[in-house]
Amino acid sequence: MREGLLQGKKGIIFGALNEKSIAWQVALKTWQQGAELVLTNSPVAVRMGTINDLAKLTGSKVITADATKMDEIDNLLSESMTVFGGKFDFILHAIGMSPNVRKDIPYEQTSYDNMLKTLDISALSFHRILQTAYKLDALKEWGSVVALSYVAAQRTLTGYNDMGDAKALLESIARSFGYIYGRDKKVRINTVSQSPTATTAGSGIHGFDSLIDFAERMSPLGNASAEECADYCVALFSDLTRKVTMQNLFHDGGFSSMGMSLRAIEQYKKSFDECDCDEK
Repeated sequence: MREGLLQGKKGIIFGALNEKSIAWQVALKTWQQGAELVLTNSPVAVRMGTINDLAKLTGSKVITADATKMDEIDNLLSESMTVFGGKFDFILHAIGMSPNVRKDIPYEQTSYDNMLKTLDISALSFHRILQTAYKLDALKEWGSVVALSYVAAQRTLTGYNDMGDAKALLESIARSFGYIYGRDKKVRINTVSQSPTATTAGSGIHGFDSLIDFAERMSPLGNASAEECADYCVALFSDLTRKVTMQNLFHDGGFSSMGMSLRAIEQYKKSFDECDCDEK
């Protein structure tokens, strides 16, 4: 990717926790391409993570905000406009958390209080951010907003639990607000459906290592890394993708278009041949 693709652009990165975070890699890549950043996460995530190290490296300001609270989102965007000296160019939404996943509560036994928290944190936070940015007229014309999604919005993957519901809602919000923001402000809104990635949050999903292995075997190009996802986000923040909006863009090495790959068949056959059970 050529240098300076985001030269002069400014944006907010939500969700960087540590070096494993996709948001962390997006922040690095956008900064390397010339962008000026504000980094944000919840107060507890800022205390637990190493976002201040990222801020020091990139010369960025950290503004804490609980994405479930409208007043804190309003303060974040208003303060960011002060830091940037006016409107800015892009937003990355990389926020997701499920108490049901954390507590390993099966989907069919979900706590509805937990499910509401999942939807609130992982999807409705996106609506709050867009609604507030729209109200404040915070984004420049031809600005770009990207939220990170996953194929579990369209397909059931065991262990992903109510996060699949949250991602489906997230993608719907991108389409609904994408129409309004595009019509009124020429701002584009998309979601990126990324390969399973070994982030701190992702690693908490039951059977996550097996999920990564399965996706790797199924994808003709292999799983996309966090760094490769960051490159894709840079392209979506750039002026090269001005007419791309309201899309869920699969960045998964081709996994989403596959039925069964040769590598998966060979692995399945190997396991079957080695099986000592009567069912053979």
